[in-house]
Amino acid sequence: MQIAVVGVPAQETITRDNVTLKVDAVVYYRVVDPLKAVINVQNYHLAVSQVAQTSLRAVTGRSNMDQLLSEREHVNAELKDVIDAPTEGPWGIRVERVEVKDISLPESMKRSMSRQAEAERERRARIIAADGEYQASKKLAQAATVMAADPAALQLRLLQTVVEVAAEKNSTLVMPFPVELLRFFDRASLPASLAPPAADAEEDTTALPAPPAALPASTAAVTHPNGSPAADPTS
Repeated sequence: MQIAVVGVPAQETITRDNVTLKVDAVVYYRVVDPLKAVINVQNYHLAVSQVAQTSLRAVTGRSNMDQLLSEREHVNAELKDVIDAPTEGPWGIRVERVEVKDISLPESMKRSMSRQAEAERERRARIIAADGEYQASKKLAQAATVMAADPAALQLRLLQTVVEVAAEKNSTLVMPFPVELLRFFDRASLPASLAPPAADAEEDTTALPAPPAALPASTAAVTHPNGSPAADPTS
């Protein structure tokens, strides 16, 4: 016989992790034994619909919300087995396929999930940024080691930076300043006690002028304070 379709109305259920939600589904079935379908059940179409509703509540009640959202195929297969168990043998009805159509979440749960997803994306962005900084720091350390071996490389890097800044057409003024000049000022600012000793001054070899010669004893005269000549002490 042909496959019949029955829609399962939305059922408000509580999942295993205590989340209230609404779930609806659709069931595809086929009558494989018409005699059982007519004799054993009064209205097999309504009976299949009721069994599908109760089975949907049972399956969603023992599943987590994450399983219902991410493992849809597993939930569909479990629903098919649960619905097909009481219908195929006694009623002669075989369930071919069951699919969950929609899962309606409360607005509060939607906002919580949105915040969780935003926090997860922010965490990944920070991890990626931190990893990029770590790799960049390793490369900068290697570049610094290479530049330290050749001082001219640092000057070339400085000139390249000036070119890059000038290409942006901004008002930033960059003045290159030689590092050697800073070292010169550093040495000039040292205290006199820490400065290197100067070269010893050459000794002055110029002879001092000779003192004036003494007067002869015969011609020397002593004058008293009153102006009269004094007697010669040798006489």
